[in-house]
Amino acid sequence: MSQLSERPEKPVVGVPLPHESAVLHVTGTALYTDDLVFRTKDVLHAHPVQVMKAHGRITAIRTGAALEVPGVVRVLTGADVPGVNDAGMKHDEPLFPDEVMFHGHAVAWVLGETLEAARLGAAAIEVEIEELPSLITLEDAITAESFHGARPVMLSGDIEAGFADSEHVFTGTFQFSDQEHFYLETHCALAHIDESGQVFVQSSSQHPSETQEIVAHVLGLHSHEVTVQCLRMGGGFGGKEMQPHGFAAIAALGARLTGRPVRLRLNRTQDLTMSGKRHGFHATWKIGFDAEGRIQALDATLTSDGGWSLDLSEPVLARALCHIDNTYWIPNARIAGRIAKTNKVSNTAFRGFGGPQGMLVIEDILGRCAPRLGLDAMELRERNFYRQDQYTPYGQPVTQPERISTVWQQVKRNATVADRNREISAFNAAHPHTKRALAITGIKFGISFNLTAFNQGGALVLIYKDGSVLINHGGTEMGQGLHTKMMQVAATALGIPLYKVRLAPTRTDKVPNTSATAASSGADLNGGAIKNACEQLRERLVQVAATQLGVNGSDVRIVEGVARALGTERELAWDDLVRTAYFQRVQLSAAGYYRTDGLHWDAKAFRGTPFKYFAHGAAATEVEVDGFTGAYRIRRVDIVHDVGESLSPMIDIGQVEGGFVQGAGWLTLEDLRWNTDDGPQRGRLLTQAASTYKLPSFSEMPEEFNVSLLENAPEEGAVYGSKAVGEPPLMLAFSVREALRQAAAAFGPDGTSVELASPATPEAVYWAIQSARPGGTQVRRDAPDASVQDSVISTATEALSGA
Repeated sequence: MSQLSERPEKPVVGVPLPHESAVLHVTGTALYTDDLVFRTKDVLHAHPVQVMKAHGRITAIRTGAALEVPGVVRVLTGADVPGVNDAGMKHDEPLFPDEVMFHGHAVAWVLGETLEAARLGAAAIEVEIEELPSLITLEDAITAESFHGARPVMLSGDIEAGFADSEHVFTGTFQFSDQEHFYLETHCALAHIDESGQVFVQSSSQHPSETQEIVAHVLGLHSHEVTVQCLRMGGGFGGKEMQPHGFAAIAALGARLTGRPVRLRLNRTQDLTMSGKRHGFHATWKIGFDAEGRIQALDATLTSDGGWSLDLSEPVLARALCHIDNTYWIPNARIAGRIAKTNKVSNTAFRGFGGPQGMLVIEDILGRCAPRLGLDAMELRERNFYRQDQYTPYGQPVTQPERISTVWQQVKRNATVADRNREISAFNAAHPHTKRALAITGIKFGISFNLTAFNQGGALVLIYKDGSVLINHGGTEMGQGLHTKMMQVAATALGIPLYKVRLAPTRTDKVPNTSATAASSGADLNGGAIKNACEQLRERLVQVAATQLGVNGSDVRIVEGVARALGTERELAWDDLVRTAYFQRVQLSAAGYYRTDGLHWDAKAFRGTPFKYFAHGAAATEVEVDGFTGAYRIRRVDIVHDVGESLSPMIDIGQVEGGFVQGAGWLTLEDLRWNTDDGPQRGRLLTQAASTYKLPSFSEMPEEFNVSLLENAPEEGAVYGSKAVGEPPLMLAFSVREALRQAAAAFGPDGTSVELASPATPEAVYWAIQSARPGGTQVRRDAPDASVQDSVISTATEALSGA
């Protein structure tokens, strides 16, 4: 084991502990950004001036009436920006636009003594626009060839030879929905100016360093004149990686111009209509199999819905291409990607960052093709697993391919799949109007940022004279338990009990130039940096202890807060050791740093080794479907997930459970809808609240939910042998969708292949059932793709009319 991976005697990592703020969360005493308003004097409140048109050029903004509203202090427009009027890293997101690009686009902001005064002031502002044509749907953008950003192509092998060698060739299309983050805490920022003119911003941000950078360039300042702090977030899921920057800049601009603190908090409707989502995708594909069902070639084009600006659409698309293989070897591939430009909110990072979209494409293909090949879907997937010495389509060797099979086989044993499949067959034979199905899917998810430069982390660790320890790192806490793990890493590296360690809020003036807490890399990068800082301190303290104990430094061990000399009974308590070190003028603070080694990536050639390692997992899901309504329930879920040697097992199991449920929401429930007619409300988001946007609740939870972490699976070269856990579990929910597909197909003859919309709502499952029934359009073994729409509608109409 490497020094980074090896665990010392009696480590604090690996101990199941509750979240460090769990008690604060459940008692309501945890502070979030907006709670600080009540501790701040003379706060002004910001409210957006939204234009409710999908696209148009602004011809006039009349603000006079707003200033006559009691309590309104100022209206912010583009003329007030002293620096750069842009909130994006691509310089395509004007903070105060002169062209409305989506329904609800904010073109100005009103500052008021109260939020109500600011709201009334915003309502009084008149905005005239010259309406322009708009593209709302992904299909419309593709037809109009409206694209922006890079258009990568990933090539491997010989695609033409692969298809020539294929016994079976199928083609198809697939479009699937975007997803709303719906974090509990909406976007929020609180800014004030100190006595020296320094800007201090409290922001609900996953990327405080970039928030700092954007605020600085909007205000025309240097970064050292701006400090950004994030106490904690009430959820982020990627939605607060890029999009908080503009809101923080508005608050900071208002504070700079008025000299008073400014608070900006979006209400739920504003958050839903103004902030980006997970990218929806459209895919066209052609796949070839040999006679045994092994993939020979894949030719696909993935088109993402980027919205009005690029945001993170380019790296999201890149990761989708890099994950289209999932756990399967594709020897010959040509995968093209492009980003549609639509008049909707700018879509952004969301847990998995394009990986789920790419993986969903191949899982949908295999689910549709298995019946056509005369194979059980589980068997088809197993036949195509990566083996030793095989490479991804972008040229990275697949290390640990045996773990793909290991988690798969363990899930089959844990879930007693063979026995339950026999029970399901008997149940289905006896129940013509209700069907059950059990599906297993696996994941292989690459861990690291797409951009190599982001794979670095920093930390600052302070030891005080009384032996207490304060750690600062660049990661942010959004409920995922990162801070808990980082405290465990520090305690382990120093050899002290956990209660001696406290963690400070994330601030840009303590650890500079940090990467976003994203890409599941928070524990890897920040844990590596904290471990590095603690090892510097420990080495200094070991030398002090060696002198006190009369031994060589190599013979000193610090375990559970006591320094001991090997081979003797001499020892020195941690607090005494620290005090002695202080009086010997030994430095008791250290800056730590970590960079992920072994990464390289050529974005133009689309080849390299972008990932440090792969995380693996498998899930078995059983569902029951009602044939009359398409309604379903998840009867049981079994998961085995690979987190290496867990830093904090209780936290990791919670992440697996939460990720799975969020993935199931995306794939089965969460259906974003926009107005696409040509009326005055064109482009309006119709699902603007929890009343119209269906989120997973207790009623959607599996009736039986079993989660196991893969044992004896340390990851060489990662902090204390752990693996990332934030994003990968979301993709385990593919098993829910595939089980629903199989249950719908069970209403038809053997060999029926059904197409299933995503999200697979009860309505979508109903139509899939109708297509599977005798008389519906069924796609059978080796049949070409066919449109099922007309026959499905006619069959459904007969069913509903009682025919």
